[in-house]
This record gives sequence, C-alpha cells and structure tokens, in this order.
Amino acid sequence: MRGPRSASPAVEARFHKEMMGLYDRFAELGFRPVLLRRFVLLNGGVAAAKDLVFKPGTTGLERLLDAGKAELSMEALMLRPEYQPLFTELELKEATQRLASATRSRSRGRLQAQPTERK
Repeated sequence: MRGPRSASPAVEARFHKEMMGLYDRFAELGFRPVLLRRFVLLNGGVAAAKDLVFKPGTTGLERLLDAGKAELSMEALMLRPEYQPLFTELELKEATQRLASATRSRSRGRLQAQPTERK
C-alpha cells in the first residue's frame, strides 16, 4: 500500500480547521462531541482522522446519518479530493467503507414494533 501523497502544510491546516468545525456542525444538530474536539485539539486534525477512522463505535457518523447529513462527517471530509493526499489508500478505503456500510444499514430501515388490532 502506498503512503499518503505529499500535501502542503496549508492543506493540512485547512483540514485541521475543518475537523474543528465538525464540532460546531454537530452542535447545530443537537450533538456535542466534546471528546472529538479534544482529540483533534491534542493530536491535530489529520492525526485524529487517521486514528478515528479505524475505531469502531463512533456515534458521530450514526447521528449525522440520522439527521440526513452524512456529507458533514469526518469520513466525507477525508474523501474530498483536496484532502485525499493527506491519507493512505487504506485510510481512504476505510472511510469509504464506513460511509457505504452506514448508509446501507440505514437504508434498510429499522423494525418498529407496531400495535396490532385485536379482533
């Protein structure tokens, strides 16, 4: 697997800024991912994304999908053409798979218990 292609420090700085902006976008939807914000502050946006993309159980993507806003996710941010050089092929593949599998599982719908009429 190839490593990340070279990206300018300006691109990395823009990605970091956008990762910090995720907190504000999530907050507008009623979700405040304090741990995400702290992780990005401590590690930088690129390092945080590289680590988080492989962590199971992150609820941010699920909440964005519930709100119909998957395009605001960290995974979608990683896949933008201008930011792809910051990541390895494996990291980009994982981001793609997470978005695809989350979307597929949501599109199937959830079973809901419905009261039935008794005769």
